Amino acid sequence: MLNRNRIVTAAVELIEREGADAVSMRRIAAELGVGVMSLYNHVPSKAALLDAVAEDVLSRIGFTDDPSAHWTERVRIQARAFRRIAHHYPRSTMVVVSRQLSSTAGLLPVERALATLREAGFDGREAVRMLRMFIAYVVGSLLREVGVTPTFAPVRADGVIAEVDPALFPVVSELRPHLDSCDHDEEFEFGLELLVQAMAVRAAARADARAECEPGERAGRGGARQ
Repeated sequence: MLNRNRIVTAAVELIEREGADAVSMRRIAAELGVGVMSLYNHVPSKAALLDAVAEDVLSRIGFTDDPSAHWTERVRIQARAFRRIAHHYPRSTMVVVSRQLSSTAGLLPVERALATLREAGFDGREAVRMLRMFIAYVVGSLLREVGVTPTFAPVRADGVIAEVDPALFPVVSELRPHLDSCDHDEEFEFGLELLVQAMAVRAAARADARAECEPGERAGRGGARQ
């Protein structure tokens, strides 16, 4: 039986094989072996279908962070969860970051991430900017790891730095063994830890600033009452 879930699943599978540019209502109908007009009973347009793809991918994120854990650990767990789903659906993840989501399924991960950042003491503007920073980091890591874009095939995993003249590039030559090797899991964790530590420093600075302001504010209120 044709339903919205079958249509969205077919679109996700097509995107992962051929990229988002391959998606059209006619192509999805052909994939499912149905008439193209029958799709419109469940999905009104291609744009709506791509929105549904993004929401479907986000709804698959499995959050296992403990709400009682320190916010830095929750941020790490949430970032890793997004990375896992991005690895499973790399091309569909590119669709995710290109859509403006409004459904419950699509906004739930956003709500969870922003709530964690607000609980850490960041104001609304900072929380949004930090969420965007983490999305950019995960997507950038994904591009490096699998070389995927919405339309192009993954790059070769065995690419290395070409032979260089040590006289012209002494540092590159010295570090050639490190440049030629890359453990993607270790690289991701290294960058993630740098981001989390920077956030923790910023959160501590904000807490110190609030602590310094509070005595003056209390004194001011006390003077006003006299």
